[in-house]
Amino acid sequence: MTDNADVLKLKELLADAVKIVVVQADNPDTDSLASALALEQILEDQGKDVSLYCGVDIPSYLEYISGADRVSNELPKQFDLSIIVDTASNALLEQLDKTGQKAWLAAKPSMVIDHHATAPTISFARLVITRPAVATGEVLYELAKQLDWPLNTQSKELLAMAILSDSLGLTSEATTARSIHIIAELVEGGVALAQLESARRESMRREAELVHYKGRLLQRVEFLDNGRIAAITIPQDEIDTYSPLYNPPMLVLDDMRLAKGTQIAVAFKVYKDGKVTAKIRCNFGIGIADKLAEHFGGGGHPYAAGFKLQDGRDFEALKQEFIATASRLLDGVRNKSL
Repeated sequence: MTDNADVLKLKELLADAVKIVVVQADNPDTDSLASALALEQILEDQGKDVSLYCGVDIPSYLEYISGADRVSNELPKQFDLSIIVDTASNALLEQLDKTGQKAWLAAKPSMVIDHHATAPTISFARLVITRPAVATGEVLYELAKQLDWPLNTQSKELLAMAILSDSLGLTSEATTARSIHIIAELVEGGVALAQLESARRESMRREAELVHYKGRLLQRVEFLDNGRIAAITIPQDEIDTYSPLYNPPMLVLDDMRLAKGTQIAVAFKVYKDGKVTAKIRCNFGIGIADKLAEHFGGGGHPYAAGFKLQDGRDFEALKQEFIATASRLLDGVRNKSL
C-alpha cells in the first residue's frame, strides 16, 4: 500500500492538473503500454485531458493492444502534469534528451509510478511511487483501490494484460499471492482471460521471413563460460531490416535459455554510431539480471533486465567485461546454494 503522504501528494498533483501526459520509457513493453493506456482510461473518467507519449515507435508486436495507435513520439506542447510509468530511470528517457524536450518535461510537475527495484534516477519528479510488485499494472490497481478510482471494463483488461505479461502468466518468481488475487478480482469484474490470451497469441504470428531469420540467429548463438552464458550479437543492418517487423532479440532470447546448462541469455544490438544495447534474461533460480544490468548503468528485474551504452567503448572489450561480470555473479549464486 502507498503511504499516506504519497497519496496526499498524488491527489494534490492530480487536482491541479487538467492536461496530463503519460510517458513511457524508450523500451516499451506490454506492462508499460497497458499501464499507460489503463491510466489514460482512469484519468479520462475523472475528466482529465490525457495524452500518451513514448520516445520510440511502439513495437509492432504490441499493436494488437487497443489504443496503441494513440501513443505519440511527440511530446505535447501543453500539459500540466506528466506521469512516467514503468521506469524511474533517467537513462531510459534518452529520446527526450535528443529532442531537447526533457528540460520542458522537468519544468512541469512530474511523478513516477513504477515497480522496479533499481534506485530512481529521475531527479525532477516531485513524487516517485515505486514498490515491489510483479508489474506496474499491479501498482496501478492497488492505487485505484486505495483512492477509490472506478475501473471501467477496458482499464481492467489492460491492467490484467500488464500483470500477466510481466509475471509470465503468473509464473515468475516475483509473482505473489496478491498478484494472483488481483487477477481473480479482475476476472470477477468481467475480464475474460481466454479472450486476452487469444489476442496475445494472434499477435505472436510472424511473417515468413522472420521465421527464417530466427533460424539464422539461433545458428549464431555463442555458448560461453562453459555454456552458462548464451549470447547473440545483432548488427545495425539487421536492426534496420527486421526491427520494423519485430524486435530481433525477442525472437530468440527464450530459445537461447533452453540449452542444457545455460543460465543467462543476452542479446546485444550494436549500432554504427557506437551505441550498444543489451537485453538479459535469466533462468529460474538465477535472479541476477538486474545486478548484471546495473553494472553497466542499466536496470530491470532479477530475471529480465537491460542496459544501453553510448560511451564509444570497444564492443569486444564490453562483451568480455559482460562475460566476466556474469560469470562472477553466477559463481556467487552457486556458492550460496552450496
